[in-house]
Formats: sequence, structure tokens, C-alpha cells
Amino acid sequence: MKKWQKIVGGILALAVLMGAVAYVFRTDLILWGVKNRHQPGIAAQTPEIEWQQGPENVEVAAGERPPNIVLILADDLGINDISTFGGGVANGLVLTPNIDRIAAEGVNFTQGYAGNATCSPSRAMLMTGRYPTSTGFEFTPTPAGMGRVVNSVSADIRPDLPPGKFDSDADNQRPAYEDQGLPAEEVTVAEMLAEKGYHNIHIGKWHLGVSPEIDALGQGFDESLTMSEGLYLPEDSPDVVNAQLDFDPIDRFLWASQRFAGSFNRSPLFRPGGYLTDWWTEEALEAIEANRNRPFFLYMGHWAPHTPLQATREDYEAVGDIKPHRLRVYAAMIRALDRSVGQVLDKLEEQGLADNTMVIFSSDNGGAGYIGLPKVNAPYRGWKLSLFEGGVRVPFMMRWPASLPAGRKVGKPVTHIDIFKTIATATGAALPDRKIDGVDLLPVATGTGPLERKDEAIFWQSGSYWAVRAGKWKFQIDQTQGKSWLYNLADDPTEQANLVKQKPAEAKRLLALLQNHHKGRKLLYPSATLMPAMIDKTLAEAYEEGDELVYWPN
Repeated sequence: MKKWQKIVGGILALAVLMGAVAYVFRTDLILWGVKNRHQPGIAAQTPEIEWQQGPENVEVAAGERPPNIVLILADDLGINDISTFGGGVANGLVLTPNIDRIAAEGVNFTQGYAGNATCSPSRAMLMTGRYPTSTGFEFTPTPAGMGRVVNSVSADIRPDLPPGKFDSDADNQRPAYEDQGLPAEEVTVAEMLAEKGYHNIHIGKWHLGVSPEIDALGQGFDESLTMSEGLYLPEDSPDVVNAQLDFDPIDRFLWASQRFAGSFNRSPLFRPGGYLTDWWTEEALEAIEANRNRPFFLYMGHWAPHTPLQATREDYEAVGDIKPHRLRVYAAMIRALDRSVGQVLDKLEEQGLADNTMVIFSSDNGGAGYIGLPKVNAPYRGWKLSLFEGGVRVPFMMRWPASLPAGRKVGKPVTHIDIFKTIATATGAALPDRKIDGVDLLPVATGTGPLERKDEAIFWQSGSYWAVRAGKWKFQIDQTQGKSWLYNLADDPTEQANLVKQKPAEAKRLLALLQNHHKGRKLLYPSATLMPAMIDKTLAEAYEEGDELVYWPN
């Protein structure tokens, strides 16, 4: 009997020890499971991308051909990353002369806003000119298990932060990741322009659905070279310099889950032909040349400078000895993004297309606090995952030499939903038979007319977190905390003095605008996660009691 008692005791002790080890290394075990889950293979050889060729020669009288449209969208680009706004990465050590060219040679909307403070809803608004209250597409699609994993990892590695929340019942109500996206019945810019005879090209990030009905090809593009995984180069490439962010649960998930892979026109996954920012640009130049003799729409959705932070070794060396390491890698990524913009502008010049091409440049949202770089959105408060100015204030520039003045600055607030109607007017395309929430920016861009927006109101929302800007006033409400903020942006553009108690009538008026905006609100599926996001600190800093934060639903 004593012998069996010793054996049982030993087994129990081993089980306790294994449980303790598993607890100590629980984050590593979770991420190991993510990294080693079954995934489709990736072809090692990069195929030659064969872009459809337009006509060889077309004689068109001046003014008869509608303008080409080139829309370049960065991902998580901070407004202070652009030297046009007086900043530039690393206190101006890395400038953006090519992006600056668009503003200098066209119109710079100095109060430009993203559609939302995360990528996918913002991109949907840009593509449709409609608010999420109209389309129902309110949250960024996330792969199966990501919300649960990020919440678990966050609780483990960031115990200082107030806990996030994961709702498994709500998660079960969401469609499969492939089907989370912009509904097929929505009309995109590409579908609108197709009716006008445009050839539509998508290169880069889509993130509005993976299924054939709602991917880029399903939503009106003729060709699509897209990212299927999230690395810019293989992690162990001799040409890459990586910066991993151990303090960020999202970054930990990305490094565990993402690979170096792409797809062209729904092909099986293959290895891209180089550092993602540069390779996409090379292909964009080929696509422009192939379509030089017909009207085209090129939507270039860059992944840069979104995490994971990866730069080419050449760019990393070129930016110099910037500290800390992650800032140097980030600066090198911005250098590559700016180079891409310059190469596209130069190709348009080379092909004789620049004068009659509308080039629009923006970012899907503000810079992310979770990269741990405090100045990307300076001087504005907040980051991606918040509706403070830092989360939604973005570069917004437009160049069209044939029709827009050079060097013009427009100080009126404008937003991504305005791009749809502006492109329709510029090209002569017919608007779809549905409510379009955005306005045409051409009158104010040319200086020939006013900006006709009802109540001067721009709205943002994600689940229970709402905001509105109407004229000089901006109001936010985080219903999870039961907290609201009111700012006079004319006097306080960096949102320092919350006037919600001093100006209750103004707060009430703006809340009524929000409530009216949400009447008849459409919602495709509920949010499953609530993530705490600090407003005045990056994620590299510790949360302390009293630090201001919001809860971001997704």
C-alpha cells in the first residue's frame, strides 16, 4: 500500500509541477499554439504578375479623357510622421519629401480625419462614402481566436492595465473571419467607376472581407495583388531588421501568427518578390504603365507602418543612429513608404499622366500607442483605438494639376467618407441609388464654393464609444465607463480642457446629434472585445491609477 501511495503522490506532485510550469509559461504556450496551428502552404517561388494590358495607342482630345485616380492609403501613420505638418520622424531626422510633394503641388486639408480609429471601418467608409450606421460594418475583422488570445496575453504581460473583456457569446455570433467584411450589396468606388469604364486595380491591404463575394475582386476591382499574411519579409531574412514589442499583446500575436505571403487574383499563397512596401510599389509602376492609355483607378493600400515593425537593412542603415531601436526601425519604414510615393509620382510624370491624375494620400487612422513611440501623433492626444484627435487626425492631401491649385491649404474639417463623392464628381461617374453620407470636396479644394455638410457634423463610432465634431466643438462618450468629454477645438486643438461640466448645454446638443445619427443604426454583428487604451501614455509606459483611458470595442 505504501508503495502505491508513493507512486500516486509522485504523479500528483509531477502534475502540480507541470501545472505550475504551464502557468508560468502560459503566454508562451498560448502563442506557441497559435504559431503551430495548421495553415495552408506558401509557394516558395514568386510568380510573375501579369497585369492586364490596356490599348496600345488611343488618340483622345485634351479634356475628353476623365482623370485617373490614384488613392494611396498608409496604415497607422501618425500625422507627426509627415514633415508637411512640421514634424517628421525622430524629431525631423527622417523627412517625407515625396509625400510633401502632394501637398505642395496640390491641396492640403489641414484638418483631415480618418473614418474611424481602426483600419477596416475607416476603409469601408472610404470605399462607400457611408457611415457604419448605414452599412452595418462597424468592427475590424479578426481571425478566429485572436480576441481571446490577445485578451489572455494582455492580462498576463500587462497586469498594470485595467482588464479587458472578451465576450464568448458575442464572438459566437460573429461570422467566420472570411465573411466578416463590407456587405456585397454596398457599392464601392471601384464599382461606381466601372460603370464609367475605368479599369480598377487594387494593390496591398484590403481587410474588408476574404470570401469571393466581398474581397477586392468581388467588390469591383479587375485585379488584386493583396497581402495574405502580415510580415514584410521573413523574420530570419538577412535583408530585414526586426523590432519586436514585448509589452504589446497585439504585437506578440502578430509575430506568432503571421507569415510572409501574398496572393494575386485569388491565387494560392506565394512568397512575395521582396520587402512588401517596395515590391508592391514595383508592381504598381508596372500596372500604371500597362494602363496608361485608358482611365484607371489604382487603390494602393500600404501595410506600412503597421506592426510588426520590419525594415530593410539598407533603410535601417540610411536613417542613422536613432534611439531606441524600435524608433529607428519605424523611421526606416517611413523612409520606404515615402520612397514608394515618390516612385508612383515619378512614374505618372514619365508616362505623361501626372497632369490628369488625381492622387489622394491619407492614412486609415492615427498612429498606434502600442508601438511605444510617444511623438507619432504630436501635438495631439490619443492614439489608434481612441477617438481623441491623435486617433483620427490624419494626413489628407490631394493633387490634380489639371484642376486643382498648387499649394492650397483648406482648414475645414474633412473626412474619408468625402472621398467617394469627390471622386464621383471628378470623374463624372453617376452616384449609386442610396444615401451617401460624405460631401464633395472639389468646391472647397478649388476655392469656388463652400463645404456643404449638414450641421458641420462628422461622426465616429465603435460599439458603445461615440464621438462627433460639429464646427469648433467635439464631444465623445464612452458608455462603458459612463464618461464623456467636450472640447472647443478652436481654442483647444489638443483636447486638454474637458468642458463637459462647464458647458452642459453644448454637451447635451452634441449628444442629441449623436443619438439622432444612431436612429435606425444597422449592425452586422456585435463586438466581442473591450480593450483599455491609455490616452496620454504609450503602451511602453506603465498604467497608474488616475491615468485617462477609453475602452475600445471590437
